[in-house]
Amino acid sequence: MKKGPTFACGVCGHQTPKWLGKCPVCEGWNTFQEVAAFAPPCSAERHSAPVLLTESGPTDAVCRLQTGESEFDRILGGGLIPGTLLLLGGEPGVGKSTLLLQVAAGLQKQGGKVLYVSGEESLLQVKTRAKRLGLVETGVLFYQENEVEHILEEAGKIRPSALVIDSIQTMRCAGTPGLPGSPAQVRDVVQALLVPAKTWGMVCFLVGHITKSGLLAGPKLIEHMVDVVLYFEGDSRYPCRVLRVTKNRFGSSREIALYDLNEEGIQPVENPSAMLLEGRRPGQSGTVVTTVLEGSLPLLVEVQALVSAGNPGNPRRLVTGLDYQRVAMVLAVLEKRGGLPLAGRDVYVSAIGGVRAEEPACDLAVALAVASSFYDRPLPHDLVAFGELGLTGEIRRVGGGTKRWEAIRRHGFTRAIIPRGMPEKAIEGAEVIKVDTVGEMLAAMMKMKGG
Repeated sequence: MKKGPTFACGVCGHQTPKWLGKCPVCEGWNTFQEVAAFAPPCSAERHSAPVLLTESGPTDAVCRLQTGESEFDRILGGGLIPGTLLLLGGEPGVGKSTLLLQVAAGLQKQGGKVLYVSGEESLLQVKTRAKRLGLVETGVLFYQENEVEHILEEAGKIRPSALVIDSIQTMRCAGTPGLPGSPAQVRDVVQALLVPAKTWGMVCFLVGHITKSGLLAGPKLIEHMVDVVLYFEGDSRYPCRVLRVTKNRFGSSREIALYDLNEEGIQPVENPSAMLLEGRRPGQSGTVVTTVLEGSLPLLVEVQALVSAGNPGNPRRLVTGLDYQRVAMVLAVLEKRGGLPLAGRDVYVSAIGGVRAEEPACDLAVALAVASSFYDRPLPHDLVAFGELGLTGEIRRVGGGTKRWEAIRRHGFTRAIIPRGMPEKAIEGAEVIKVDTVGEMLAAMMKMKGG
């Protein structure tokens, strides 16, 4: 039976069988247009027959592609799988294009062809960046285009091992209504790239913009369609950048890598913990070091707290780099189970260095830093604390103890406050205090000499 016409909203992509004056989803007026029948290029290629997973085939011996960027390869699980769709998101100016240009040059040096497509920048702008990074002679092919059909036509002739789309919000499908960047356009552009990438075994990098709420622009569907989602985080006023994996079908989805943005490009940080602890001052109250486990990477992060007199009726709470809800819970436990009158005090808590430390293992360090600031008692400069706080005031064990101890030993810390239930053995020569409750933690803190 012949299908009737379909109308789609150019703003949110909602489809209906008839034209509407007002979209029931986004409430936009006069946004519906008739959708033309459109089949993505390469959809007519020969389809493979169903096979058993036990049967051997050419895909059994797939080798990961190395980009030459050691930290980039590590967080992906050892490299890129051919046919991967990778979505890289980040705020404007964080360094997304610079990072992908370096990755493209690294793939080109490994012997594969790379096609770099830009819908935002001209050839002169990209060449200027490549000259600054010393990547002009790498042989990366540049193409300035916004039509996904033309991009796939050129990619079909070149058959590159990697295709970079910068950015997905500037691309458009000819058969989809709406402006570039609209949800319907973004969805159909990704769908059009999906089939050739899987068929040709081509790695496809997609650059995505970030909304004011910190999420990737466009429908949430595109994050389900791609294989890998990376977020490039960092304050544009500081050189430190964090590349975080939030989805990875071929590896861990909890890995992070730290980068330094400078005139030579984006360089991986060889010793992240040393960089994060740089500038610590001994003899100060309200500061302690904790261990954060991001995938396979253990990091030492300084947690600082400041407790000051505030408005009893409306105390101020400000949290940076930590989970606000968990910090609020720690403050409530300290007041109820530890006897600290924090209800009328202003409390500021921060993870120093630009890294987000949101795992429960930071609870004990937050509690120690807040108590240290409240009593104005400096903690030992070589003290590390990690553990999870419960609502009844108990301190629970956390996982990854072996890796945490390795990071502590590597950086010369000799004291630690940890939950009593931690089964892993501590490093030799370290003074370890095991506590069960918040009360025991406060008693142990009072016996310590800061400095």
